[in-house]
Amino acid sequence: MDIIAATRHGKVRGRIQNGIHVFRGIPYAAPPFGAHRFRAPAPVQPWEGVRDAAEFGPTAPKRPYPPPLDRLIPEEQIPGDECLNLNVWTSATDDGTRPVMVWIHGGSLRNGSSSMALYDGSAFARDGVVLVSINYRLGVEGFGVFPDAPDNRGLLDQIAALEWVRDNIAAFGGNPGNVTVFGESAGAISIGALLTSPRAKGLFRRAIMQSGPPHTVTREEAARTVKLMASRLGVPATAGAFAAVDRERLLDAQVEVIGKADPITGGPGFHIVTEPDAGPVEADLLIGANREEYRLWFVPSGAVDRVSRLTLRLALLKLRIPGRTVRLYRSARPGATPGELLGEMATDLLLRAPVNRLADSVDRAHVYEFAWRTKIMDLRACHSLEIGFVFDNLRHCREMVGDEAPQELADAMHRAWIAFAATGDPGWEPWDSSRPVMVFDSPGSGVVHAPRDEELRVWLDRAR
Repeated sequence: MDIIAATRHGKVRGRIQNGIHVFRGIPYAAPPFGAHRFRAPAPVQPWEGVRDAAEFGPTAPKRPYPPPLDRLIPEEQIPGDECLNLNVWTSATDDGTRPVMVWIHGGSLRNGSSSMALYDGSAFARDGVVLVSINYRLGVEGFGVFPDAPDNRGLLDQIAALEWVRDNIAAFGGNPGNVTVFGESAGAISIGALLTSPRAKGLFRRAIMQSGPPHTVTREEAARTVKLMASRLGVPATAGAFAAVDRERLLDAQVEVIGKADPITGGPGFHIVTEPDAGPVEADLLIGANREEYRLWFVPSGAVDRVSRLTLRLALLKLRIPGRTVRLYRSARPGATPGELLGEMATDLLLRAPVNRLADSVDRAHVYEFAWRTKIMDLRACHSLEIGFVFDNLRHCREMVGDEAPQELADAMHRAWIAFAATGDPGWEPWDSSRPVMVFDSPGSGVVHAPRDEELRVWLDRAR
């Protein structure tokens, strides 16, 4: 059955599926190619009549994850230039009072899309939320730094999508004054930048950051990846020169330059450039991480077994980590391999300690940890495992959670995310000097105060 909604650019026709009104592939900005390539997002051209919004729109240019991650995180590839599009799930389109949640997908700023089955927003709409998911430019198109193009184009896309939400979401039953942005990994890092961007001020009220603390770099640091690509392509490191290169050849060069990098061990990649006029964080926050984030990169690739005692020692020297820190971690994990110790320390250094620092720095935050362990490939509580629980979409992530994932845990996390979006209170006490953390696990979740505080203090003290 069809359903029609009116946006400021024209009418769109969605579908009613199991009582949920679904609109897919609605453009929020002009196609970022041709005259708009490597430019800030341009306005959508209005259309006559009713535009069909039954199918997902094109995805941003990208390549799949490398094996074996491609089996765990299947990529959607939908061709076409109109990749700046979004999707809406809602249970009604009449009153404009429902809380709105806007999902920003992850993928190291070079992978991912809003059309992944895992991100289906039906459960949120079922429970009274208007769920919006967005695409944005990725890789060199969205985050390559050039002297003749604006920085952070992918972030500017996200802001344009939030402006669309402000201007149009009431037609889908949502309250534009009660918007929560939420995202995981690079999506959460993006939200960290949106929180301090003057251009995003007033576009959302609350923010949820899953496994991705704020992280920006200087223009000089961010430009290194483009310079490496330019060297391989044999062209100047300018947007004008890159725009003249075939899109597939650009993607080939991108994979060659950053193919072996990962968020834990580092390497060339894409980053958000620090805005010179960034302001303070004013939104309510729900932030957290998974207990064993590193295992998504270390285990499928076999890196966890390749790290020897010597490799660990060299890594500690590079990161300037004293031996007493290793002894502290080893004492709590007597059977851990060198690769596991390195992964645990890297997770705390790059994720868990920054989460605590962010919580310390804002007026109001709630902190969580996801601790349930999957049996698939010994991934345990790895990076991105919580997403299916948050979306109450366990059927769409069996590659990672298996067939025995606890539905009661999905119920608890999904309910907490909705409560936070609606009221700012996910159901446990806000962060204070006692450091309360809601640990989501099965057979039971509960608040733990200052978990593993001695280990985390190492990184917190180091940052001072």
